[in-house]
Amino acid sequence: MPPASQRVDLAAVRALAPPLLAVLLAFGVTGILIVAAGKNPLLAYWSLAHGAFGSWDRIAVGLNRATPYALTGVGIALCFRARVINIGGEGQLALGGLAATWVALHMVPAPRPIATLCALGGGVLAGAAWAGLAAGIRLKRGVHEVLATLLLNFVGLLIVSEVLQGDLGEPGSGFPQSPLLPAASWLGRLVRGTDLHVGVLIALAAVAVGHVALWRTPFGFRLRILGASAPAAAYAGISPARALMSVMLLSGGLAGLAGAIEVLGVHYRLIDGFAHGFGFNAVAIALLGGLNPLAVLPAGLFFGFLETGAVAMQRAVGVPTPLVAVIQGLTMVFVLSAMGLTAGRRRV
Repeated sequence: MPPASQRVDLAAVRALAPPLLAVLLAFGVTGILIVAAGKNPLLAYWSLAHGAFGSWDRIAVGLNRATPYALTGVGIALCFRARVINIGGEGQLALGGLAATWVALHMVPAPRPIATLCALGGGVLAGAAWAGLAAGIRLKRGVHEVLATLLLNFVGLLIVSEVLQGDLGEPGSGFPQSPLLPAASWLGRLVRGTDLHVGVLIALAAVAVGHVALWRTPFGFRLRILGASAPAAAYAGISPARALMSVMLLSGGLAGLAGAIEVLGVHYRLIDGFAHGFGFNAVAIALLGGLNPLAVLPAGLFFGFLETGAVAMQRAVGVPTPLVAVIQGLTMVFVLSAMGLTAGRRRV
């Protein structure tokens, strides 16, 4: 029998097979739709790939786009492992961006590393606090975290919009956005001449730490036991309330960090609606990755580069960019179908 570490790695490899098959099926079905619209699917997919990988600039954009997906997806995957359904990534990410903006604009002038770290820390704390609020509502009032996190999404987005309409907004801009943040708070560039920022490295570190935390620490063991069997967790002395609060704080902190990185590394200001789509797509990415932090990384890259190449596909072939959402949706349909079939075989 192979050692435990090898068994975990083999399980991770096997977990990648259904998502890969789902992606291929999604592209196949979407190709049929493109043909029905009178377009060439091969040309459409070539344009999509060229728009995503055709230059170093496009690759940098795709990596930047995938960064918040990977960060938020890892947190959601850890939650789902413990059967804690956190679908509040959108609000947590938005408030993380808001907190990072507030810190960057109001803190005493400081050199780049300190200013950036303080702004990132503000994003982490805001995201964790927002997720902790949902966990507290679940524990104190008995409102399920699905409902609490879903509704808090709208509250968080409205808070950002209201703040940008008020004191934090830039006067005369004509659009709800904050003033340009001080350059000292911006994320540094990894490759000169491109927009690739160091947030990519932060996302890679989060994926690695999430994998180690899930498979190599008592914390991850408690999450896996709680997700596998609540009675077994209770027999082992694992507190569901403590696990719920801790994993929600961790997940919210990662989402808040994603929001801060998006503000400090891409827009350099807070923009109304900047978090749109990130939170709910991160749920799909966590499921596409089989709730495995390592597999969340390629799933996040898939979504990031898919969205990056969408405009090029529309420009070259005339295929509308919402077709990317069709590909993403079909991928999730096939992934969830595979998960349902696997669960059915295990019951039999």
